[in-house]
Amino acid sequence: MRKFIPFLLLFFFISNSTNAQQDAMFTKYMFNTLSYNPGYAGSKEYLSAVAIYRDQWLGIEGSPHTQTFSVHTPFKERVGFGLNITNDKIGASGSTTGSFSYAYRIPFGKGKVSLGLQASFMNYRADFDQLNYRDPRLNDESFDDANVNFWAPNFGVGAFYYSKKFYAGFSVPHLLETDLRRNEITTNRWAQLYRHYYFTTGIAIPVSGDAIIFKPSLLIKSVGLFSNFASTSNNLKPVGAPNEFDIDISFLFYQSLWIGASFRSSFETFIGKTSSVDSADLWAMVHLRRGMRVGLAYDFTLTDLNDYAKGSFEVMLGYDFNYNDRSIVTPRYF
Repeated sequence: MRKFIPFLLLFFFISNSTNAQQDAMFTKYMFNTLSYNPGYAGSKEYLSAVAIYRDQWLGIEGSPHTQTFSVHTPFKERVGFGLNITNDKIGASGSTTGSFSYAYRIPFGKGKVSLGLQASFMNYRADFDQLNYRDPRLNDESFDDANVNFWAPNFGVGAFYYSKKFYAGFSVPHLLETDLRRNEITTNRWAQLYRHYYFTTGIAIPVSGDAIIFKPSLLIKSVGLFSNFASTSNNLKPVGAPNEFDIDISFLFYQSLWIGASFRSSFETFIGKTSSVDSADLWAMVHLRRGMRVGLAYDFTLTDLNDYAKGSFEVMLGYDFNYNDRSIVTPRYF
């Protein structure tokens, strides 16, 4: 069975009939907002950096491995800049994306509205010689080219509203739908990067002053904005990916220790359509001295992959510069 896992993973994630999200997944998405919303750049009001390593579906050969690094900072009063680098490897394929974000922040009520633009380059690569084929390879034209390696530009937009105790954002991190595999003779497309939409929101609720803070948050990811994607090209089959949501609840104790739990699934699971519950997750993060942050997360797989996988885990390391300059009476929760 495991001999065919790399092929199965590749099929589910990049084929033209995929029913899964293509963008990298993170359990600690609330601490990695810049990776999918350029409007987040500069929102912390000081230079901040974070790195996350994710190992998904432990025990399965060819399972996703993702690394991401983000850094962002305000510039003068209203401008924010950010840089994000993400490397994603799954089966015989992988991608590395570097993006630069610009945000313009406007005071609005008790908070700010931040409008962001993003420019990026993606290196997509695949070596299909690594796959174990059930049928002779020549029977499938989509694998004629054994080595794929190219660079592609892209652009993204995002809006992010934030105040001391509330945030909400909407973003489209890549607007261009890049062809990942195309037959140059027949012009058939075998795979394509689709446009993803993100909506996020969260609130910080004091339970015992600033000693205990309750913070629920929500992330919704969609391909085609809650409808089956329909291509205008006759050479590419329509793609219907499930509309996924992540619900997270967490507590911050004494401005030092975060403890959280989350649940990930799709809307289709609860309206009688073909899909499945994804995972239940636990995570924790500690604020160390001088602005250092360390976090861990573990996902309990709830799909049929649970028979083969041992779950997923993430490790996060962050650093907030000028941490000592922050006022204790106005802590940052997002």
